[in-house]
This record gives sequence, structure tokens and C-alpha cells, in this order.
Amino acid sequence: MSVRKDPPPSGPGMAVTKRARVEDEDENTMTLTVASSGEGQRKNALVRTIKRTSGLEAPIVSLTGAHGFDPSGKTLAASSVDRSISLWQTYPPHDNYGILPNVHKQAVLDIAFSLDSEVLYSVGADGYLVAIDLKTGERVAKYSAHYGPVNSVAVTISGGRELVLTGGDDGIARVWDLSLDTKAPVIEFDDERDCPVTAVEWSADGNQCFVGGVDNEIASLALSPNGHYLATYSLDSALIIYDVRPFASDPMRVYRSLTGAPAGFESALIRCAWSKHDGGQRIAAGGGDRTVTVWDVETGKILYKLPGHKGTVTGVDLHPKEPIILTGSKDSNMLLGELDAQDLS
Repeated sequence: MSVRKDPPPSGPGMAVTKRARVEDEDENTMTLTVASSGEGQRKNALVRTIKRTSGLEAPIVSLTGAHGFDPSGKTLAASSVDRSISLWQTYPPHDNYGILPNVHKQAVLDIAFSLDSEVLYSVGADGYLVAIDLKTGERVAKYSAHYGPVNSVAVTISGGRELVLTGGDDGIARVWDLSLDTKAPVIEFDDERDCPVTAVEWSADGNQCFVGGVDNEIASLALSPNGHYLATYSLDSALIIYDVRPFASDPMRVYRSLTGAPAGFESALIRCAWSKHDGGQRIAAGGGDRTVTVWDVETGKILYKLPGHKGTVTGVDLHPKEPIILTGSKDSNMLLGELDAQDLS
């Protein structure tokens, strides 16, 4: 595992942001002075006082890459079309502390952490499932998982064993147990529709799998923290939340239908994610309009339209313990932001 530290962006047209802690006020309050380069005069700058809500260095932090938090929330990983995976510290100084190069022979399409944060699972356009020991950076397993690209991976504990679920363009979902001395899947699910599987997710108890594909345009699946609801984001720009409890009152099981995050014309696999620090009161999805939309689940109202990216926002995740949102885009940048911070846009 190699180490890379990139210098901060600079040059004409870049925004100049100066931050200073306010020593005579609450330690979680800071003043933020923003001036556009070329204008540069402090007296004309925009000055705001913000109530901080997380342990980030600033209300908004820009990194390079895209993906998600580990279960502890202390680190995050970014997958890339250059076949590598980069590892970052969530909290200051937000270092890019490791690079895992050439993990796959083609683009890395999805990643998931083991539940103890010690192993990183990745799937790629080369059809492989790879497991990497994050303490050593060494590959501990490699499976020829699917014929063609593998689009999604999810991890659970069932019967005391960690199981990995994958879905691929071959229209099949497969379950893997890496503790077994075999390269064969534990079980596979094939509905014989020959439609690419684009999203997979586990039930809360690990006894059921949810599988979505392009036959009904599902791009993403995400289970709520309490395990009661399953969110689906589709290429028709609708985010629908289903009640997946055994005895749902509505036979259609539709709990909420949310709009406001356009998928765009690229037919990208845009991810959705639940907030975790508050038990799933909010849900977020990227979009083709280069923003991230965050809804209040109970009311169905849009709380935020978060800007900052220059391309379709394909990845979104929320911190397990704080109101921090992580977004990734086709512009190859990753943004960390405080959901409850004052809107700086």
C-alpha cells in the first residue's frame, strides 16, 4: 500500500477561504471569511458565524475520489475508474493515507467494508470480487464472481458468519462466504430475465436479500437503520421507500415516494443512503443536476439541495455517528459536509 498526499488546489479562479476559530465563543463556533480570488479585499468579503455540528476541519471539505465511510466512521474509501482505491481519514487533517493500486483489471464499480472495518471488499468491471486486508494492504481473496461487470456489493452477518452479496451484468446475484475453502458461491439467485443486476442489499437480520435490476430501472437500494424500510432510487428519478416489515399494512408496501433528484440523461447508477446518527430521519440521493438532495423522511419535504460538484453526483453516504454527508461525482471529487451546518451556498 503506497501513500499519496496531494497539494491543495490553487491558481487563478480558485476560491480563497480563510478560517479562524473564535476563541471567546463556544469552541464549536467559527467565523468563515470568503473572498473570490481577484477581488481579494477582506473588507468586501462575506463573513458569517456558523454553529459547527461535527468533528470536521471545516463545514465543507473537498477531497479527490468518491465512496463511503467504514462502520466506525473514522476512515473512508474512494473507488476509481483508474482501477485503484484510495483511503482517507475522515477527521483532520483528512489525509489520503493509502493507495491500493491496480485492485482490478478494469474500473472499480463498488466497494463495501467488513463490519469490523478490517477488510475492504471491491467489485469491478472485470467481473471479480476482491477482499483486501486494510492493516497490511494485501489481497486476501479474489473470486471470479460474474460474467461481465459486477455493479454492486453488500455485506452482512448471518449465523455468526460474514456474507458478501454481489450483483452483476449477467443478471445473477450471488452470496459468498470467504471463510470457506472454496471459490464457489454459497447460493445464487437468478430470475432468468437476463437483465443486469444493478443493486443488492441485505435485510437487517441477514436472512433475506433484496435485488434490483434494469428491468424496472432500479439503480440503488438502501435499507433503513432500523431495518423497516427499503429505499430504491431509479433511472426515472423517483426515490421510493418501501415498508419491508413482515406485516405491512399497505399491500403495495409504498411508504414514501420522493422526487426532486433528477437522474439525468447519462443513465448512471446513482446511489442513495440513509442518515444513521439520527436513526434514519433523513435520506439522500445524488443526481444528474450536479447536486445532492436530502429529504425529511417523515414529511417527504426536501431539506437540502447541496451544490459543489461539476458532474453527475453518483455516490452518497452518511456518517454513522455524526451529521456528516459524503458525496462523490463524475468530476472525480469528493465532498464532506455538515448536514446541520448553516447553508453556505
